[in-house]
Amino acid sequence: MLTHNVAAPSSLCPILSNDWHFHVSDQLISPHNLNPNLFWRASRKIKGCRLKSSFWESIRSGILKNNTTQIVEPPSTLEEEEEPLPDEFVLVEKSQLDGEVEQIIFSSGGDVDVYELQALCDKVGWPRRPLSKLAAALKNSYMVAALHSVKKLPGSGNEQKRLIGMARATSDHAFNATIWDVLVDPSYQGQGLGKAMVEKMIRTLLQRDIGNITLFADSQVVEFYRNLGFEPDPEGIKGMFWYPRY
Repeated sequence: MLTHNVAAPSSLCPILSNDWHFHVSDQLISPHNLNPNLFWRASRKIKGCRLKSSFWESIRSGILKNNTTQIVEPPSTLEEEEEPLPDEFVLVEKSQLDGEVEQIIFSSGGDVDVYELQALCDKVGWPRRPLSKLAAALKNSYMVAALHSVKKLPGSGNEQKRLIGMARATSDHAFNATIWDVLVDPSYQGQGLGKAMVEKMIRTLLQRDIGNITLFADSQVVEFYRNLGFEPDPEGIKGMFWYPRY
């Protein structure tokens, strides 16, 4: 059984370069290279992970030591509604020499275009799934988080917006939640965006008093999630899967 360890060695978590400016509404830790894989694909190589409920306080204590990020902590309130409230904020903003400004926007509760999602899955090499099933999976998720790149050129009045990341969670709305389909556009990997997206989802779930958070990860990305506080097979629990035999 692996012990819970939030603080990753500095060699695994390089500090952001100074040309990126973070405006973060929630805690953000040092970036880690995300190696996206098809988490929804059930195979015998998959390992289940469970998150300790003390994860977020440990994350917070580690973040405040990193002076390269700006932490803006809004008042934390537990809403009475069953569903997580929609949220949207600028996670990253970067200015180019030609004056173009790119913002990376985190959002939850909004619609995700299934055609954009399919194109993003193609970029990371995931097998194609029927659009109707993608739409059903999004509709029936407890939470859907998305990252969009919005590029604006001053004076033009035009902006380009495209989906560069997504993750979703299903839940029984009381005790348990499972995170699925975490992916980030390859051209935006290694910048901490996948980590920030998953952390925001975890915080939202914990605010809803959902303390048992699980996910499925291919073996090559187990270390990524271990650095977020997940433990493979805690207490000797083993996941079991049923597959149709064709």
